[in-house]
Amino acid sequence: MKKLLIAFLFCLSFFGGVKSQTYTNPIIHEDYSDPDAIRVGNWFYMIASSFTSVPGLPILRSPDLVHWQLMGYALKNNVPADYYKKVQHGAGVWAPSIRFHNNEFYIYYPDPDFGIYMIKSKNILGTWSRPVLVLAGKGLIDPCPLWDEDGKAYLIHAYAGSRAGIKSVLALKEMNAAGTNIMSEGKLIYDGHGIDPTVEGPKFYKRNGYYYVFAPAGGVTTGWQIVLRSKNIYGPYERKKVMEQGNSNTNGPHQGAWVQTNTGEDWFLHFQDKGPYGRITHLQPMTWKNDWPIIGIDSDNDGIGNPVSTYAIPKMLHPHLNNANDADLNLSKETSLNFQWNATPFSTWRMAYGNGFRHYAVFKNDSMPNLWNFPALYLAKLPAEKFTITKELKFTSLQIGERAGLIIFGKSYAAVELLKTVNGLQLNYIECNKADKGNLEKSTTLLTNAPASIYIRMNLQAGAKANFEYSIDGKTFVEIPANFNAVEGLWVGAKYGFYCASNHTTNDAGFLETN
Repeated sequence: MKKLLIAFLFCLSFFGGVKSQTYTNPIIHEDYSDPDAIRVGNWFYMIASSFTSVPGLPILRSPDLVHWQLMGYALKNNVPADYYKKVQHGAGVWAPSIRFHNNEFYIYYPDPDFGIYMIKSKNILGTWSRPVLVLAGKGLIDPCPLWDEDGKAYLIHAYAGSRAGIKSVLALKEMNAAGTNIMSEGKLIYDGHGIDPTVEGPKFYKRNGYYYVFAPAGGVTTGWQIVLRSKNIYGPYERKKVMEQGNSNTNGPHQGAWVQTNTGEDWFLHFQDKGPYGRITHLQPMTWKNDWPIIGIDSDNDGIGNPVSTYAIPKMLHPHLNNANDADLNLSKETSLNFQWNATPFSTWRMAYGNGFRHYAVFKNDSMPNLWNFPALYLAKLPAEKFTITKELKFTSLQIGERAGLIIFGKSYAAVELLKTVNGLQLNYIECNKADKGNLEKSTTLLTNAPASIYIRMNLQAGAKANFEYSIDGKTFVEIPANFNAVEGLWVGAKYGFYCASNHTTNDAGFLETN
C-alpha cells in the first residue's frame, strides 16, 4: 500500500497534479538581499548578503522554489575578527555566490573593505571552512566562480565605486583549480557606462557552448536585468536586456540566480527593494529563445520579460516525499535562527536559559549618543508586511542605568524598555529619529513603578507603521499613543529584537530574560 501511495504521488506531481497550483510574489517577504541559489538533487539552496550581522551568510532550503526555510548560517563570524567587534554599518558580507563542485559546496563572498573570500563544506548544514582570502583589495564585490570543462577555474566580479573609485564594469580572472587563488591579472569583459550604469552582481554560467553573465544594472530601486553571452570566455560579449519592471508593481527587478528544476524547467530568483522591509525575494519563470533567456512574461513579444505577480508553481519530481513536513516550509515561524547580532558577539552576551534566553547587560560607551552603533542588539528581519508579536520581558537589574527592551531598529528606531532608576524600575517609550546622524533619543515615561516582568506587544501595519502596547498580566493591554514609521538601515531593512545595556562598567551585570 505504501508503494502504491508513493507511485500515486509521483504520478500526480509529474503528470500535472501541481499545474493547478499557483504561487504569489514575493515568495519571501523578508530581507534576503542579493540571493543566489543552486539545486543539488531534489533540494534548492539559497544564500544571501548578511553585511555585518552575525552569524552571517544565511542558508535557506526549499523543495519547490516557493516554500523556503532558514536552516542555518555558513559564516560564524565576520573577518577580520577585531575589525568587526565594532559595528561597521554597510560593510561585511555583500552579494555572495554558491556553487556545488566536486561534491563540495563553495561560497564566494566579498567584503568591500578587504577583498573576496571563499569558504567550502561537504555538508551544507555542517561546518564550513575558515574564510580564505582569494583576492585582496578594496571595492572588489559580487564574485561568482565557474569551473570550465577543461578543468580551468574562473572568477567574475564587479567593483564598488565607494571603495574602488570605479564602478559599472565587470572583471574576469583565472583561478587555480582549487579556487583559492587568482592566477592572472584578468580582463575587463564589460563596461556598462552609458547603457548599463552600475552594472554589478554578475552570475556566471555555461550553456550550449555559450558563456553567460547574468547581471543587474541601473540601481536597486529602478534598474533592470541584462544577460551577456559569448563563445569565448574573455569575450567579446553580446548584451541583451532580459527583464524590466514594465507595467508590473515590481520595481528594480534586481540581481539573482538562474536555477533549473529536476523536470528541466528554468526559473530565476531575484530581489525587489521595498524600503523598510528590505530586499524581498521574487520568483520568475524563465524561457529560452535563440539561446537568449527571457525572464518573466514577454507579453508584447519584444524579447524583454516583465515580473509576474502570480504563476503556476514549479514542477518537481516528488519534492515532498522525503519529509512529511516539507510542504509546510515557511519563514513565518520565529526561532532563534532568525536572530543575529549587530556585530561580533562575546560569549557572555547571551545564553540559553529555561525555555528562552538570558541577555546580559553590555556596556554602552558614552561616545554612543544612541543605540545605532551598539553591538549587542539581537535582531531579526521583519517577517511579513503586517504582523503582531507579543514578548514577555523579565528584567533583573543590578545597577542604576541598566536598560532592556523590545526595539524596531533602523536609521531611526523606537523601543519600549525597562530602565533601572534610583526609585526602581521605570517603563519608557523611546524614539530616536535619524539615529545614524548621531541624534539623541526622546523618552516618554509610561510607568514610574514598573514590575520586573512585563508584556510588550508590537503591531506592524502595511507601510511599516508600528505601534506598541504593554500589559502587566499578559491579558489586558494598554496602547501607547505613538505611531512610528519604521525605516531601513544601511543596505538592510528594518529589524526588530532585543537589547540589554548598561551605562557604566561593573563587576557584574543585570540581565533580560525572553522567551
